[in-house]
Amino acid sequence: MADCIFCKIVAGEIPADLVAQTETAVAFRDLNPQAPLHVLVVPRTHVANVAELADREAETVAELVRVARDVVADAGHESYRLVFNTGEEAGQSVFHAHLHVLAGRPQSWPPG
Repeated sequence: MADCIFCKIVAGEIPADLVAQTETAVAFRDLNPQAPLHVLVVPRTHVANVAELADREAETVAELVRVARDVVADAGHESYRLVFNTGEEAGQSVFHAHLHVLAGRPQSWPPG
């Protein structure tokens, strides 16, 4: 989509602090980090949320998780939290599926 900020990052039109890339996913640092390591992993394909991504490209959902695991390991962490927000009430503010990867501090429960 022409006005999607994550599509523009994936296309290289907007700079981002990229930490990993694969054929189907791009990982970059969150601009408003909630942990010492806070990375977003997004599919290269524009879909509104992870449920839609699972219906269209189930293997890409698994790829996002693999990229997240590798980013965490490369940063030297063993424990981490993965979060998909789906819908405005759940906190999704950019409607391009994305996985939050949080590590580097204790994570409380419930998360919010």
